[in-house]
Amino acid sequence: MTTDPRRALPKTDAVLALPLMGEMAATWGRPLVTDKVRRVLDDARCAIGPGGTVPSPDEVAKTVAASLATLDAARVRPVINATGVVLHTNLGRAPLSEAARAAVNAAAGYSTVEFDLATGGRGKRGATVNTLLRELSGAPGALAVNNAAAALFLALGAFARDREVIVSRGELVEIGGEFRIPSIMEAAGARLVEVGSTNRTHLADYVNAITDRTAMVLVVHPSNYRIEGFTAAPPLPALVAAAHEAGLPLLHDLGSGLLTGHLGDEPTLAESLSAGADLTVFSGDKLFGGPQAGIVVGDGALVQRLSRHPIARAVRIDKLTLAALEATLLSHLGGRRGELPVWRMLDAPLHELTRRADRLAGSIGWRARVREGTGMVGGGSLPAERLPSVLVELSCGPSGEAAVMAALRAGETPVIVRAERGRVLVDLRTVAPEEDDVLEKALLAALP
Repeated sequence: MTTDPRRALPKTDAVLALPLMGEMAATWGRPLVTDKVRRVLDDARCAIGPGGTVPSPDEVAKTVAASLATLDAARVRPVINATGVVLHTNLGRAPLSEAARAAVNAAAGYSTVEFDLATGGRGKRGATVNTLLRELSGAPGALAVNNAAAALFLALGAFARDREVIVSRGELVEIGGEFRIPSIMEAAGARLVEVGSTNRTHLADYVNAITDRTAMVLVVHPSNYRIEGFTAAPPLPALVAAAHEAGLPLLHDLGSGLLTGHLGDEPTLAESLSAGADLTVFSGDKLFGGPQAGIVVGDGALVQRLSRHPIARAVRIDKLTLAALEATLLSHLGGRRGELPVWRMLDAPLHELTRRADRLAGSIGWRARVREGTGMVGGGSLPAERLPSVLVELSCGPSGEAAVMAALRAGETPVIVRAERGRVLVDLRTVAPEEDDVLEKALLAALP
């Protein structure tokens, strides 16, 4: 009679008794490690056929440890961004300023998130942030929520549920993570009315679509793509005037949060408000340079209605974000935009990048050369714009660029780079000067 080899599988307790599993349990907790052991044993039980090999307790333990190592590698970790993409979505977009990081650390324990020190009673969450936003923007109303999509969802849910919202076909964007404007509108209970065509929408298209079922006009800045050539769109002031003539509010999804000035063709908050937009929505973690947040500014009565809507409770921001946002706002209000890492990177002079690149290449030796190149703003902002930069180009030898890039990602401090024509490119625009020494050591360790 043939003995089923699965009977020889080690017992769960026998594997858990091994020293390696004790170390894993100290880090990950015994319940998780026990579950992993059982899963490995279940997989082995299914894989073992007649005459199959039964794993030993040590082999099971090593498989569990490898699985936990994979899980550990996927945890949120600091990295050096040497890609040249300033607002790298996969790397967390805008790095926080030193002041914002200090504020987050200070707020991490007990804090006055909803406590009024003057009265000893309950305070209003976000009151300081909203006050600072009003001061910065000049708008009578302001509200911060957890991201820009949430701000848009809140506005649509509050003012357009079971009613129509007019949007140009050319502005029905997908904003990342497969979240699309039509999907957000549907989830908020609003009915989409498309006007115009993909490339040309006229003022008359909006006016002719207005009925007694219309709740608002929505303008969305297509920040992550560009249509060129035979195009047309009404200027925002004319569109605001048409909406107001019909007694409707205009909601402007600004996108990146550029406050003033010029950066390619990116619209600014100042322009949106001066055009008369009733509500303007933008991100806190793009060109605004702060934490992930959705910011709404505009008409005071409308913003007040938003703040009292049930959805506002579901999309409110946490104490750490509030602290970081307060610090970021103070940098803007104090005229200290240079404190924000995003703007230090965007404004970095080429001669300074060249100096740092020459030093790095000199340390690496013959495998490195300095050349001109370009980076990107990223984060769904200015898709066609390129940032002039200075690159350190690395020769990877027979191992190839994929092996070098993998070695850089596997380092104690992972370094993220890009490749071009078989060579690794390091763009120091997105590397903080204080990271240069760590970057140099990582490159020397990864190069063959």
